[in-house]
Amino acid sequence: MARENYNDLIAFLTVAREGSFTRAAAQMGLSQSALSHTIRGLEERLGIRLLTRTTRSVSVTEAGERLLTTLGPHFQEIDDELAALSELKDKPAGTIRITTAEHAADMFLWPKLSQLAIDYPDVRIEINVNYGLTDIVAQKFDAGVRLGDQVEKDMIAVRISPDLKMVVVGAPAYFARYPVPQTPRDLANQNCINLRLPTHDSLLSWEFVQQGSWLKAHVAGQWVFNTGSAILRAALTGAGLAYLPLDAVAPYLAGGQLIAVLESWSPTFPGYHLYYPSRRQSSPAFRLLVEALRIT
Repeated sequence: MARENYNDLIAFLTVAREGSFTRAAAQMGLSQSALSHTIRGLEERLGIRLLTRTTRSVSVTEAGERLLTTLGPHFQEIDDELAALSELKDKPAGTIRITTAEHAADMFLWPKLSQLAIDYPDVRIEINVNYGLTDIVAQKFDAGVRLGDQVEKDMIAVRISPDLKMVVVGAPAYFARYPVPQTPRDLANQNCINLRLPTHDSLLSWEFVQQGSWLKAHVAGQWVFNTGSAILRAALTGAGLAYLPLDAVAPYLAGGQLIAVLESWSPTFPGYHLYYPSRRQSSPAFRLLVEALRIT
């Protein structure tokens, strides 16, 4: 039967359950004549009588009873599911997929979202660590995290971290073998640990600034990794100099395991922003996540 006739089936079920055209019409907001016309049309299309009408009552025929028994529970399931969905629209639930760099995931997403997951057990969060500039729409992510100056203009951006300061660090064991660099140009004679980026299969340039002048250093060394955590571990062993966010190495600087160099050249970048496409209707779970990450 064509989908447009489902309303006719609902009309039949209502009359059959109520046993009255009067009560069924009132329940459906129709006139008795319109409802009667609908039932007659359904019976004509099926080629069989579904209801027996008298002046005082309405009862189902054998065919009508079969249709009532078969279809009734299914339409009830549909009604129940629609009611459940109506409740869900105001209940935080569902999966949220975010693509982000490792540092942002460790320092800003996990500390805040781990508590959100505890408070709202029906919310599921998928974190995809990727240094590439992922197209979140094409890859079906709900949101991404980038530094503020990397967010595309057509996206909504919400700041989730302070500005990011980068520093060059090395272990005391490293400086026992190499001189302390005085300017970024001295890095040409150092053993630097590189980060491999997935975009264009390139190495991350080390950027520096002094008195408003910026420069990029393309450094070299024995080690190349594709995650910041691996670079940090290598630097702690004295394997080379590392270029890392200050907040990621602060505990090791305080404990003496690492030493910062070229501090007067250390640049500061706009902090991380959660970004996502403009949406008229976002889920309660997504709105909760945005507010949990937002900083003022």
